Amino acid sequence: MKERTILHSDVNNFFASVECTQNPQLVGKPVAVAGNPKKRNGIILAKNEIAKSFGVKTGEAIWQAQNKCPELVTVGPHYDQYEKISKQLHQLYLNYTDLVEPLGLDECWLDVTDSLKYFGKSGVEIADEIRQKVKQTFGFTVSVGVSFSKIFAKLGSDFKKPDATTEFTRENFKEKTYSLPLNSIVGIGGRLASKFEKMNIQTIGDFVSLKEDFIEHLLGKVGKELHQKLLGEFYDPVKCYYNLAPPKSIGNGTTTIEDIQIKSDIEKVVKFLAEKIAKRMASENYEGSCISVTIKTANFERFHHSHTIAPIRSSEEIFDRAMTLIDSFWHYDKMVRAIRVRMSSLNKLSKLEQLSLFNEDTNNLNQSIKQIQQKYGDDKIFIASDTKSFINRNGPHS
Repeated sequence: MKERTILHSDVNNFFASVECTQNPQLVGKPVAVAGNPKKRNGIILAKNEIAKSFGVKTGEAIWQAQNKCPELVTVGPHYDQYEKISKQLHQLYLNYTDLVEPLGLDECWLDVTDSLKYFGKSGVEIADEIRQKVKQTFGFTVSVGVSFSKIFAKLGSDFKKPDATTEFTRENFKEKTYSLPLNSIVGIGGRLASKFEKMNIQTIGDFVSLKEDFIEHLLGKVGKELHQKLLGEFYDPVKCYYNLAPPKSIGNGTTTIEDIQIKSDIEKVVKFLAEKIAKRMASENYEGSCISVTIKTANFERFHHSHTIAPIRSSEEIFDRAMTLIDSFWHYDKMVRAIRVRMSSLNKLSKLEQLSLFNEDTNNLNQSIKQIQQKYGDDKIFIASDTKSFINRNGPHS
């Protein structure tokens, strides 16, 4: 098989970088994107390099971040803008290859193997060109990894930030990466890293030195494949951008900076996750009819529950259903360190959907009326069949 040349492009501090390019007054200041900037108990969603230098961390409360950095400027998230710029980045990458596979909003793999001869450039030269074009077009920077596989290209983009190109070749990847912490790898989270650390397995090299049968026993087929990838023996192709399969589910999770227990704190995290899920569902035009919640405790216990529901897509609905599900099984008696919410059983909606006058399903209509009444008052919109009660309440209107 032909040796591949794969790039992984990762926008540096994506949310905060977008905010700074949209608002020049933020340039040169420590900036953080927060769930609710008006309330000091909101959560930090992202931060720029200046804020990071003060020790500001994603997931901590605003008040904690401001204790570290009193000059911190917090702004609310603008997910629609992030989605728009993400798609524009994809179009830039597609100038080099159609083998473009997104990983979230701010990361993409590109297989440029067949483009090298066409452009007359090496993988590193293409990576450097992409970095310059992103900087000129968008005003922010990306870090790019170059390697023979997806996993080492991803490690390369993480290796040096911001605004850097790092190459791991077939000849030097072991020397350059095997000393890195095990949790540098996509798929090895805090829980697994802690589990391996107890066995004195702390680096990628330690993991690779284990017998494959032992890893498969611990992690199953996924662990076996991961072991082969880190040995440079597993071929994981970059998918074609135009043939990407629709997602089976859309979810989001987070590990809290500090363990939490009371319901109001859990609600803040779930609301944050619901907003992120709803934005992605809206951008991709999906609704979902199954909601799942996973809670991990401070002792690494895992509780997972799902519930089938009528199709929903708004952040308010996702938040309400998620909290209803949590209330059904959680007693708020244990410390929580991580929460994940997921929508599945997805259905793609048409761009334009004609409403039937004879459709008996009035759930969406009633919900819309309720939202308008809550915002503008009961007398602003009403169902015609309710005219009598409307007049009795408010008097006749011409």
